[in-house]
Amino acid sequence: MTDLLEPLVLDEDFVQRSHEVTARLRETTPVRFVVLPGGFPVWLVTGHAEARAAMTDPRLSSHHVYDRLERMRLAAAGAGEDAESLFAPELAQNLLNLDPPDHTRLRKLVSAVFTTRSVAPLRPRIEEITDELLDAMAAAGEAELLADYAYPLPIRVICELLGIPFADRDRFTDWSRTMVAATTPAEVGAASKLMAGYLGDLVEAKRADPGEDLLSRLVHVSEDGDRLSRDELISTAVVLLTGGFETTVNLISSGMLALLRHPDQLALLRSRPDLLGGAVEEFLRYETPNNLSSPRYATEPVELGGVEIPAGHFVMASWLSANREPRFADADRLDITRKPGGHLAFGHGIHYCLGAPLARLEGEIAFGRLLARFTDVELAVPEEELRWRFSTAMHGLETLPLRLR
Repeated sequence: MTDLLEPLVLDEDFVQRSHEVTARLRETTPVRFVVLPGGFPVWLVTGHAEARAAMTDPRLSSHHVYDRLERMRLAAAGAGEDAESLFAPELAQNLLNLDPPDHTRLRKLVSAVFTTRSVAPLRPRIEEITDELLDAMAAAGEAELLADYAYPLPIRVICELLGIPFADRDRFTDWSRTMVAATTPAEVGAASKLMAGYLGDLVEAKRADPGEDLLSRLVHVSEDGDRLSRDELISTAVVLLTGGFETTVNLISSGMLALLRHPDQLALLRSRPDLLGGAVEEFLRYETPNNLSSPRYATEPVELGGVEIPAGHFVMASWLSANREPRFADADRLDITRKPGGHLAFGHGIHYCLGAPLARLEGEIAFGRLLARFTDVELAVPEEELRWRFSTAMHGLETLPLRLR
């Protein structure tokens, strides 16, 4: 690893043994040129301070990412630069792919309707949905936590919040999972176009017949006469839709596994429900649902962590690694009494996750009511059979079979 410009090719261990792999990278150098599983060359930032610095450096641009990635997709598919875009162009200018002042304008409009205050009244409905799912799990005496609980809870919530027909959940769930998976450019592009087409039709329906849902409010929100364009509405809906359930799915399932691996912490949380808020923060830190940040593009050479990143290269921060840094005392141990704060599970800087209040609320309700319902929860399979989803963007389990009493 003496030549940092020679990319280190990461294999499936980066997904299945992510904490071990990123710890070795972090201890050697907190900034390293790698090729991610799936073939994407990127400077991977594994240190906490370096990740924060990268996400606030204006030389690391979000705006330039889409065009450069599209060229890479076309090249990988053997097509010329003038070929039809593989990825839906309507999704290009989303909040994650913009720099100020465009990002500032768009986030201001979205923030006007998606606020902590707008999320708080959802608590009774989230509790109602949660109890319905727990009733079905109790009747069965066992559960596959992702299929029976961790997926349907946030999906139903985000569908109702955005005004998306729940009957369509399987379609957009499949599209979303493909778009964040370490799969081929053609598969990602096809899923993006299906998602964009679906949401484009929905936006027009909300324009013609608005309801009380968030998407209707976004269609009609105005700030000094400024409105979201059709493409901005579609791209914003995708960010809210995928971000609104992917993170929470992983929070619930990975957090439950962390508790089962730390029975002392599970017993403590059962005896001290007042620790629930801090416990959710610790789950977010300990098994961070978002593995990597969205990409940044170096518009000029950038020195970071003692390494010079050349202009024209991509940079991504590993939230998963940064949240296990020694700056957190005994960082590899789950501690639900740990003082909250400092973790980067929702990102950092101007792209800090808008949906953080909703994810926290759903997490508190999901864990609180599950532990109150079942006096005993245990794995239904040997732990070594569990596997992590093959995704570099997300950090989440494929399945989590449980026995419940």
